[in-house]
Amino acid sequence: MSKKEYRYVGKNTPRKDARGIVTGSAEFIDDHKFNNMLHACSLKSPHAHARILSIDTSDAEKLPGVHAVITHKNIPEHCRDWKIGMPGFRGILDETVAFVGDGVALVAAETKEIAETACELIKVEYEVLPALLTMEEALDPSSVKIYPQLKPHNEIPKDIEFAGEQFMCDLYRGDVEKAFEESVYIVEDEAEYNSLPSPMAAEPPGVVVNCDENNHFEVWATSQGGYYLRMMCGFRMPNVDMDVYTLNTGGSFGNKQSLQSTVSYAMLLANVTHRPVKLFLTKAEQLLVHDLRLGNKIKVKVGLDKDGFVNAVKGQWLVDSGAWSDVHHVQLGVGLGEMQLALCKCKNWDMTSHVVVTNHDPTGCVRGFGGQELKAALLPTVNKLAEKANINPLDFYSKNFCSSGDEYVWRDRHLWTAFETEYELAMRTAAKKFNWDEKWKGWNVPTRVEGNKVYGVGLAVHGNADVGEDNSEAYVRLDGTGHAVLHCAITESGMGQRNNSAKMVAEVLNIPFENVKITPGNTAVNPWEFGLAGSRGTLTTATACVRAAEDARRQLLELMSDVLKFPAEELDTKDGMVFVKDNPEINCPWIAAMQPFGTDITGHGQWTAAYSHPNFCSLFVEVEVDLETGVVKLVDLTGGTDVGQIIDPKTLEMQFQGGFGSAGTDTAINEEHIIDDNTGRIVTHNMIDYKWRTFNDFPPFEQVILEGQPDISKFRAVGFGEIAGSPGPSAIMMAISNAIGKHFCQYPATPDTVLKALGKC
Repeated sequence: MSKKEYRYVGKNTPRKDARGIVTGSAEFIDDHKFNNMLHACSLKSPHAHARILSIDTSDAEKLPGVHAVITHKNIPEHCRDWKIGMPGFRGILDETVAFVGDGVALVAAETKEIAETACELIKVEYEVLPALLTMEEALDPSSVKIYPQLKPHNEIPKDIEFAGEQFMCDLYRGDVEKAFEESVYIVEDEAEYNSLPSPMAAEPPGVVVNCDENNHFEVWATSQGGYYLRMMCGFRMPNVDMDVYTLNTGGSFGNKQSLQSTVSYAMLLANVTHRPVKLFLTKAEQLLVHDLRLGNKIKVKVGLDKDGFVNAVKGQWLVDSGAWSDVHHVQLGVGLGEMQLALCKCKNWDMTSHVVVTNHDPTGCVRGFGGQELKAALLPTVNKLAEKANINPLDFYSKNFCSSGDEYVWRDRHLWTAFETEYELAMRTAAKKFNWDEKWKGWNVPTRVEGNKVYGVGLAVHGNADVGEDNSEAYVRLDGTGHAVLHCAITESGMGQRNNSAKMVAEVLNIPFENVKITPGNTAVNPWEFGLAGSRGTLTTATACVRAAEDARRQLLELMSDVLKFPAEELDTKDGMVFVKDNPEINCPWIAAMQPFGTDITGHGQWTAAYSHPNFCSLFVEVEVDLETGVVKLVDLTGGTDVGQIIDPKTLEMQFQGGFGSAGTDTAINEEHIIDDNTGRIVTHNMIDYKWRTFNDFPPFEQVILEGQPDISKFRAVGFGEIAGSPGPSAIMMAISNAIGKHFCQYPATPDTVLKALGKC
């Protein structure tokens, strides 16, 4: 379908929050002040695995200004069934600590300094237990159990019912053994994507919690989804009555969703003190104790048929959850689903997963969410097949990626059929802009050699059907002055989704953009909204908003039909006036349709989860490898996608660039956490030792964004931002392999690993 011209959609619109952000007047949670607010601090375990033999808090309790000290011994009785992780296999504070930084005691005091001093006064005696820092150690039957109730040995149950849904944790389809017999090429390999990077959003995780005398909690959090946080707390904390308030969030990158330990600690203290309690992590704490990306390893066998299609995949996927995770079961389903999208012509699958607890930091939500982890390890192995068959990777991934009519099992265990999913043009257009045909010289062949510098190119693809995940609901309320109020629990965490949703409401109602207001993103006044995750905001959240605006518009025209004496279908509206389409001179303002004292019109809109239209991103990269030092540099980058209809060009450009680093593409080169093998402590706990790319080191980045206009929603738009950096890691592994002339897959590609691959160290 040809692209339609709109009043606002597809055009750059100044963000409603822009002035506040650039002038510093925009309010963030850390700016929010409360009367009688206390400050919280946690005493953190110095050991990766230990049993608390004794704990003496008497000196801390005597310190002036201290209002509460909580340990596993004195948690209020009605809070003892509050758990952490999924399923809840340990208390929020426990007799056994499971990683360096695990909570031992919580303090609430008049100032943060007093709380920190009180923590220093607490005396703890530990029995140090063996620390299991790798999945192999944890799975060894001779090793200790981190949690005695987990069976089999140190494995978390993966088959969990969550919000009424059973998630896919293993994938069995077709006849794998027969497919291998019919394969022309077969590759078996082991690989890992296991560097445990931290997304490191600019604003650290933080929360302020108030608990009134009726045990109703009000939670102000840096979460990117208020309802999501409330839902996760509901699973871990039975019968808790709470509302969540979100203001501006200073970035999340998928990583500040449930904030499980931070929120849980503050809720315990607020429940004891019945005063507002503030707990904000420092940047060091964000690196030391906040959720990391899942670790993962795979052992896999892949087959290719005579036509160049992957036709069989069999393997095991080991997932390292760290001390706990609250979303591993969902990440398994999404990862297995996204794997199918990349190789969607394959009908024969046998993939099993195992989720293992270890004694390092917990893991949780990070953008790429399961699929980036699995595919960063899997696709380099798949590339060996294309190499054996001597297929250009552009042709290989163009023909194997999901297209209309292909089937895949998504996280909900249902078989879905791709609808209006055509991305080959976007991929090939990006390849042309990158000059792929000239740069590609063959598998394990450098593009060029300049002295001790060799250059190679690589590509990868990524897609996610979670653009349609979960349910959303919105209201749009009209008043007689030509204004509208959008009621939707959208949190602004940097992506511009609040602005874009308001823009679409203005488009439906045909009113000035400035006449649309949005309610604050909280659960107290807004209907259900899952939250901005999985690139879902454009298709799901915005569609609910659009449908609410359409419902309000319908009601308005029906009421005005009585006023103007014309059928509703012959009426239209613009800028707060309703008029007859064929005779615009016959018109009335909106107020004429409402009661004398201004009764509002409220429209209602919903989106129900659907997984039939995945999104897409391809990344083409060129790297430089120094054969003497082993240093890898990313020197050129082109991304390609088709978003259906661009809502706001600048916002989309920001999304494409913003997804590049922060636990995204640069996990292939430098982003990793290093854990001391002896102590289990993260040693990369500051912005110097944790290596990531600065703005000054951003590589040339071209973008190809097509607008294919799929018939999936009113504005035919597909969400994109979450996957922008996800193809990068495996694309860079291909590029390094081609540059150095041999297969390479080591995350991150640090100088020592490259030199080792070259036989130089």
